[in-house]
Amino acid sequence: MESSSAGAPERAQQPEAAPGGGPAVPEEDRRTRMGRYVALFAMPFLMVTMMYATYVGTMHDPAPRDMPVAVVGTGAQAQALADGIEKAAGGALDVRTVATGDEAVDLLEDREISGALLPPAQGGAEAVVYTAGAAGASQAGTVQQLLAPAAVENGWTTTTEDVAPLAGEDLSGTAVLFAGMGMMLAGYVPLSILTMSLPYLLTLRRFLPLMLGWSALTSTLIWVLLGPVVGAVDGHYLHFLGIGLLATGAVATTQLLFTKLVGPLAVLFGMLLWVVFGMPSSNLSLSIHTMPGFFQWLHGVLPLPAAGEAMRSLIYFDGRGIGGHLLTLGAWIAAALALCFLQERRSGLAIPAAPPATDSSLPLPALAGGPVRSPRARYIAAFAFPMAILVCVVGLMAGSMHKPQVRDMPVAVVGATQQQAEQAVAGMEPSLGAMFDLRALDSADEAADLIRDQEIAGAYVLPTEAGGAAELLGASGAGSSQQTILTSAFTQVAQGQQAALTTTDLEPLTPDDTMGTNSLYVGMSWIMAGFLIAAVLRGGAPELRRTRQFVVKLAGWSVGMALWLWLLFDVMIGAVNGHAGALIGIGALTIFCVSLAANAFTRLFGLAAIIPVMVVLMLLGVPASGGGLPLAMVPDVFRTLHDVLPLPAAVGTARDLVYFGGDAIGGHLLTIGVWGAAGLLLNLFADRWIALRAAKGKGVPAIVPRATPGPRKPTEPAPAEPALAGAGRD
Repeated sequence: MESSSAGAPERAQQPEAAPGGGPAVPEEDRRTRMGRYVALFAMPFLMVTMMYATYVGTMHDPAPRDMPVAVVGTGAQAQALADGIEKAAGGALDVRTVATGDEAVDLLEDREISGALLPPAQGGAEAVVYTAGAAGASQAGTVQQLLAPAAVENGWTTTTEDVAPLAGEDLSGTAVLFAGMGMMLAGYVPLSILTMSLPYLLTLRRFLPLMLGWSALTSTLIWVLLGPVVGAVDGHYLHFLGIGLLATGAVATTQLLFTKLVGPLAVLFGMLLWVVFGMPSSNLSLSIHTMPGFFQWLHGVLPLPAAGEAMRSLIYFDGRGIGGHLLTLGAWIAAALALCFLQERRSGLAIPAAPPATDSSLPLPALAGGPVRSPRARYIAAFAFPMAILVCVVGLMAGSMHKPQVRDMPVAVVGATQQQAEQAVAGMEPSLGAMFDLRALDSADEAADLIRDQEIAGAYVLPTEAGGAAELLGASGAGSSQQTILTSAFTQVAQGQQAALTTTDLEPLTPDDTMGTNSLYVGMSWIMAGFLIAAVLRGGAPELRRTRQFVVKLAGWSVGMALWLWLLFDVMIGAVNGHAGALIGIGALTIFCVSLAANAFTRLFGLAAIIPVMVVLMLLGVPASGGGLPLAMVPDVFRTLHDVLPLPAAVGTARDLVYFGGDAIGGHLLTIGVWGAAGLLLNLFADRWIALRAAKGKGVPAIVPRATPGPRKPTEPAPAEPALAGAGRD
């Protein structure tokens, strides 16, 4: 095997015998090694930066921009009402007039408008706000908030009519989101495995039939997970299959093109298009009308939005408007296939920086950094690795979020006396007992302290006198959706008691965190930075075989990434203000502890361990964190995991620092520290285990031999070495 560095002549390297008689990793000059390490650290740096710069930048303060709505009516009076609503909204709404309510409903079902206001008939006092929950739950809520003031200003009461409600088993409206994500992952993930383990499959002749079978299989699996298993979708199997063939095919063929052009670096291009740009532009989580204009344009271009909207059209809107989305997916497939064909004609079948294999005979690892495996083992890995990711992402996330229901949210009822409070609790239990864990208190100050300590979500303070007002205490800093739930429920309670309700937000959200999700993204960025570095070191630097060899590298990475993420979120984006020293220090600790834990598992079990690591650290951690949905709205198992996993601890730490003075971070830091200590102990155990295997001649880094080149076309480049020195070794 040969190794060369830029600007330096190639020199042959002869492998030395390794302990146990196996071949050792070839020597590598200092310049080449430095270049390899720069590439290794650049990969996770770019992944984390691209993802969270975009997510935090677009979602920390989403605001409607020119959201299309309609006013039902004709003539000067209707136009004046439309103009007044648009002016009052200050650029948030783009208001038109339509002649009839039926026309407004048609436009809603075609998703050409987001909502409509039907003024009361002559002499009436009740207006109707039309929404379409299936077009986006958050969008429907935004429409109501923006149109209701116009009704109040005119002295009207309002009712809301949802012309396209969500299904009872998909109350969050996320089934189409997870379906689209699954199809995107099914097209994206396998190429990174095939490039280094089965590169000879990446020719159009071999790839196309495999892609068709894989697309059909994964689309069926996604339907099974979302339908029979989770229960979020009823029927529509053939729809899933058809859209899945197009969506997975669009991503897979384009990813194949990227691979033919840049080799293993295609993973970055794919992540940028499918994940980083795809989610904010998808209209599947937040309304596209709350995203910057660039993402609104991407909504009509990228495969993830097209797949999700096509699914939404079929499930909720009888296929209305589906044609354009299917055309988008077909255009991606056609363009990618044509360019792949031209690239093969121009440059042959070689993949840049990938093993120059023409068949399965070249000995290669199944996963980067692993030992050489048989073709059968490589086929199994190429199938099982992306399939496991798909099942975990779609199954776990959909299962935890598709039907959020409030259960046992802790709330205090405060009376002038303990007896009055207990009587009020007894009266509320029949109607609210399933949703709230009601407890009686006789002090509003005590309730406020418990809210700030996050031991309870809110407190309902009973009127002190007949005809007086009740008060609802809460803290939106602990979660905006939690505050919304409390306000909705106890407004009805106050109405039943014929009392006015005032709301006091003890810890309001900052203007730069209007969704209350900044702490979630901060925590996720720390966790992702920790386990990604473990993955790339295992795959690209397997010569680091002892704890002392990589612990300093992990520490330096942790400090550098924590500092960079703080600069990114605070200085550049302006989403996280203040607490610089604490956020950098706790971020570095979190990244370091997570990287130690993840590194221990990848050392002991190989790169395949990244799947259970990802499941535990990220996929289980998100619903258990309370950073998106309140803990009271997720299944009980996630409430238990809240006190165990590092992501909830990281999210809780960031939230406590910003909103609650940092008084409660001790327990979170202890959780993070335990993960770090356990990771260190496991790494020391891995040192002994690897040394014992090496003494027996097992687990020694193996050389990936250069394939014997056959005849090449004049335009076909010489076979390339693996992308990173060390690729394909144990």
